[in-house]
Amino acid sequence: MAEPRNDDFLDDIENVEAEELASEMAELDDAAIELDELRAERDEYKNRFIRALADAENARKRGDKARREAEQYGGSKLSRDMLPVFDNLKRAVESTTDEQKEVASALIEGVELTLRALVGVFEKHGVRIVSPQIGDRFDPQLHEAMFEAPVPGTKAGDIIQVSAEGFMLHDRLLRPAQVGVSSTPAS
Repeated sequence: MAEPRNDDFLDDIENVEAEELASEMAELDDAAIELDELRAERDEYKNRFIRALADAENARKRGDKARREAEQYGGSKLSRDMLPVFDNLKRAVESTTDEQKEVASALIEGVELTLRALVGVFEKHGVRIVSPQIGDRFDPQLHEAMFEAPVPGTKAGDIIQVSAEGFMLHDRLLRPAQVGVSSTPAS
């Protein structure tokens, strides 16, 4: 008689192999998930790092710009405070008569030298004089109109008198030139 075949042990082997395969797949899935999480975390840190570098570069550029502006315009308050000294020295030189020049020539020469030295210091530090001439066009960016008056032979907006010179520090206006402007209507 033929013995009954017992294939149960083969089913058990297949079941064990299937369980081992499922276990290995689960481990691979867990490893893949962990790997994906690590990659996402790496990408996030990389993004943060790149942003931090960009922020540092922007801060450096802002610092450089602030330093340059401080170098160029840091003395604007002192320069502005020195403008009345220039005005007074210039008025003193312009108001001297020939008779006074003969009597006190050394004093007047000293005042003129002081005025030239002050202008030299201004130029050294980027302060330049804005000196409009009579007949020039009024420019509100550089001039301050102190008065308007109708003057025959001029056009509206022409400078008819210069009361005080203006000053620029590099490309910034320290003080506008104070001028009188013609208001003669066009005929």
